[in-house]
Amino acid sequence: MSSLFPALADGPREGVALRFGPRTLTYGSLAGAAGALAARLAGAGRVAVWAVPELETAVAVTGALLAGAAAVPLNPKSGERELGHILTDSAPALVLAPPGAELPPVVGGLPRIDVDAFAAGPLPEERAADGDPALIVYTSGTTGPPKGAVLPRRALATTLDALADAWQWTGDDVLVHGLPLFHVHGLVLGVLGPLRRGGEVRHLGRFSPEGVARELNDGATMLFGVPTMYHRLAEALPGDPELAGALARARLLVSGSAALPVHDHERIAAATGRRVIERYGMTETLMNTSVRADGEARAGTVGVPLPGVELRLVEEDGTELTAWDGESVGEIQVRGPNLFTEYLNRPDATAAAFTADGFFRTGDMAVRESDGYVRIVGRKATDLIKSGGYKIGAGEIENALLEHPGVREAAVTGEPDADLGERIVAWIVPADPESPPGAEELADHVARRLAPHKRPRVVRHLDALPRNDMGKIMKRALADV
Repeated sequence: MSSLFPALADGPREGVALRFGPRTLTYGSLAGAAGALAARLAGAGRVAVWAVPELETAVAVTGALLAGAAAVPLNPKSGERELGHILTDSAPALVLAPPGAELPPVVGGLPRIDVDAFAAGPLPEERAADGDPALIVYTSGTTGPPKGAVLPRRALATTLDALADAWQWTGDDVLVHGLPLFHVHGLVLGVLGPLRRGGEVRHLGRFSPEGVARELNDGATMLFGVPTMYHRLAEALPGDPELAGALARARLLVSGSAALPVHDHERIAAATGRRVIERYGMTETLMNTSVRADGEARAGTVGVPLPGVELRLVEEDGTELTAWDGESVGEIQVRGPNLFTEYLNRPDATAAAFTADGFFRTGDMAVRESDGYVRIVGRKATDLIKSGGYKIGAGEIENALLEHPGVREAAVTGEPDADLGERIVAWIVPADPESPPGAEELADHVARRLAPHKRPRVVRHLDALPRNDMGKIMKRALADV
């Protein structure tokens, strides 16, 4: 197969590849460090990576891929039980970690290689095949123990090349982000993406508006973030003209991993003149759709299918939805070279995830606009509410609620109702806890913007919404509140 990292062999050796805080590796230095590590990993099969947001993690994954090994990123914030499950399930030969990193006992029992980010060795020829495993990334485990999605090398290459097409992404781009490196957003898009293009990635270590402004003012051209990060930027913008100017200079602002509320889209656009674009992907599929750099950055949508990705919406009985009317809701199914090959050790789960004709059942519900733009309305399991004979997506109600000045955060779920089947419940973090907006006021607010049948019937106030490490709201946890 062709190399995942052509720039390591052919790019300018003095060009900066990785910058984590004050620590930097050029392409020449990265080739030496990753090559030296790859020589030690020959025949290893699978290797765990203690995926802290440090230079060594990027070197570890690059070295593993050069060696033809499959990397299993470990979330350093995971508990012992989850880590134990992942290690038992994936059975890595060893763990790669930064020197001095303290590992929990369940990980510390593995043979360990300390990653030397400044070692020097020859760059090996990549001999792995397109279908060979590159990464085994574990899902969030919201419906049981986390499952290991086996991502082949072709999935990484095709997704990153499709994004290069959609975003006009080149080796001249400098990407800044502060995303974790144990998941596909921060690791595949945020580290391997720039390395495949021959560009530079600057990792903030810990996200902050100040860090974003500093890097964008110092030549960075692209910003990747999750909605929580863009919400913090939107909150900071009114009092920070330097941040507004920095964001205005960015070539591309990209949000992913969850829907960015329309309210934050509009606040950022008003302050900077730049629109955030969204894309849609999953652990199992990598990237499926995106707003294109040369397309309309339409708030609330995730754009159009990427090159090579087939996407369809289906009814509950499996029939394909042909109406592109912006209203008809169906489940997203996708097919293409960007897909994972299997859930590790879970043949039944793998078989259940695919249709007979090879489409992956995402579990995400969406509508399509007349021009093909996809608008996600929520997860089938938690965000599709069947009320009074209507199929209602929680996402559009959440966006409407966030336009109310008295609402800081919002989540919407359904709960059983004897008359309606399900009633719409709004979970609200009020802007002013001493004076929260009332249920009738919020219901009227939603009904005016959407439709009367989409208004919440119940409003519950919280101090904060439960979120995971990627900033996604954990709706199943709301049932325990």
